[in-house]
Amino acid sequence: MKAVVTVIGKDCVGIIAAVSAECAKFGGNIVDISQSVMREYFAMIMLVDISELSVPFSAFADTMKKLGEDKGLEIHAMHEDIFNSMHRI
Repeated sequence: MKAVVTVIGKDCVGIIAAVSAECAKFGGNIVDISQSVMREYFAMIMLVDISELSVPFSAFADTMKKLGEDKGLEIHAMHEDIFNSMHRI
């Protein structure tokens, strides 16, 4: 199982470190990552293997959202099944 994690906000030092540490804390493994900085704005999409999460996915998603709020970022974690359903034609 995988999740798509998106991060958007003002660029600052340590965003990737904070998000990846939070993923690792709960057993998530980043399998792909893409990030970009456009002027002062930061955007990142990660594909995270969640098959070994130590908490329910809803708790993981809530924790990632809270991390974003604490850092002034928008962080969303979406289960790949939901993501695929939303983007299927």
